[in-house]
This record gives sequence, structure tokens and C-alpha cells, in this order.
Amino acid sequence: MELRQAKYGIGEIVRHRLLPFRGVIFDVDPEFSNSEEWYLSIPENYRPDRNQPFYHLLAENADTHYIAYVSEQNLLTDLNGGPVDHPAIKEMFEKYDPQSGVYQRLVPLN
Repeated sequence: MELRQAKYGIGEIVRHRLLPFRGVIFDVDPEFSNSEEWYLSIPENYRPDRNQPFYHLLAENADTHYIAYVSEQNLLTDLNGGPVDHPAIKEMFEKYDPQSGVYQRLVPLN
């Protein structure tokens, strides 16, 4: 099994290809790394291939904020260009750069 290079990076804003939510990436798994129960809970006709990068997102939709785990095949670059309004952003990122549309990681003090 060959691991693919991740298309998106930490701090990038993406949206789901099928569902109405967007988010900022805060971690990347080179391949599926969640529970079997989670994977099997996805309807079979929508279930993504395990052999691809999966992304942890600080996600938002019109109603709420949450953490999402999404396969690369289901993500698109968010062309909205606006920041994500997730309350955990300030815990992980220093600031949003409106020119690049990317969040800069918070550097922990040692």
C-alpha cells in the first residue's frame, strides 16, 4: 500500500464536497485512522476509500460548530475566502491571513 501526499495542509480552509459545512484543517492522517465503528456508520454508497489522507477539521455549518473527520476525496478548497468562526480556533491558530486564506499555527511556548 502506497501512501498519497496530502493535498491540503494545516491551517487551510476547506468545504465538504457533498455536505453543507466548511472548516479549517488542524491535523492530517496519511490514511484512515478512526474507529471501525465510525467507518461502518457511513452509508456504503458514500463510504470513502481508506487509503487516502483524512483531515481533522474545526468545522462549522449554519447551526453549529464541531470537529469533523473527512476524507480527501470529499474536500474542496473553500473559495469563500472568509475566516472560520469555530470557538477552538484561538487555541490552535495564531491568526488568519486574509491574503492567503490560511490560518497560521499557534506556536507553543516552551
